[in-house]
Amino acid sequence: MGPRLIALVLFVVSATACGPIAYVNEVTRRASTSVDAARAAQADKYAPYYWTRANQYLHQARVKAAKSDWEGANRFGRLASEAADKAVVEAEIAEKDPSKRPLELKHDVAPAKGDATPVAPAKSDIAPAKEEP
Repeated sequence: MGPRLIALVLFVVSATACGPIAYVNEVTRRASTSVDAARAAQADKYAPYYWTRANQYLHQARVKAAKSDWEGANRFGRLASEAADKAVVEAEIAEKDPSKRPLELKHDVAPAKGDATPVAPAKSDIAPAKEEP
């Protein structure tokens, strides 16, 4: 084997190994750590949108990795860490300022289907839409 062939083989082997290595760095370390930081900041309570977004992106990154789609896994990992970082910032702001917190809907905001609210009676004589000849 010539030195050029050995260099080519080494390049091909190292290039194919970059996907899983980048995945371990991007998703397993960075995104998971960011989501854990968001959990510690109570982002599920104070920033539910970004918290849910971060969790879903992290889940999707793991799904893509299970299918060996390393590029997709890294992309979703980056999105998960960005959303988790934003969730931490939003949660810190909402924790300090109650006016920035998400709305907490009470159970009595909208009437339930079983409520006995008065409804106008239906008309018994309905006119036909079109008379027959």
